[in-house]
Amino acid sequence: MKKSSSSPASPARSKKRKSWQEKLDHDNGLPKVIQMEGRLEKRFGPGTMVVPAPRAVDAKMKKVPAGKLTTIEAIRDRLASDHKTTTACGITTGIFAWIAAHAAAELEADGVAEGKVTPYWRTLKTGGELNAKYPGGVEALRERLENEGHEVYQKGKRWLVKGYEKRLVRL
Repeated sequence: MKKSSSSPASPARSKKRKSWQEKLDHDNGLPKVIQMEGRLEKRFGPGTMVVPAPRAVDAKMKKVPAGKLTTIEAIRDRLASDHKTTTACGITTGIFAWIAAHAAAELEADGVAEGKVTPYWRTLKTGGELNAKYPGGVEALRERLENEGHEVYQKGKRWLVKGYEKRLVRL
């Protein structure tokens, strides 16, 4: 028996992929505060951890003005303080910062002015390192940061902002 070539597309393929903005706007029941037990308690000690909502991470990133910087760690500290927890989940905070960055790039591609999108290039990794996974990679981040007066340099495979500690903004 010959198979028909006009069979319907598989459900997985026919699903429309979510935009970055849709991913940012979907909270999935977050934020959620959890008690640290087992491996979490072993790693972070006793206490509680907030798993933040994507929009909360984006909101913190939006507070960083031109010429200033923040880090994922500083965002985590602020989220933990806001939720009165011991810490904030580093994995989800990093993932949601990445989603916020791509949502901002998506808005820019749609013609939204740079000043109206999340300035993701101002959010660094620990130690002042540029996040190569943000839109445009290191070169685009470097250009944006240098345009705001920061000095970016390479150390091995990593790209860092010189004296970033002096430019950190309190969230």
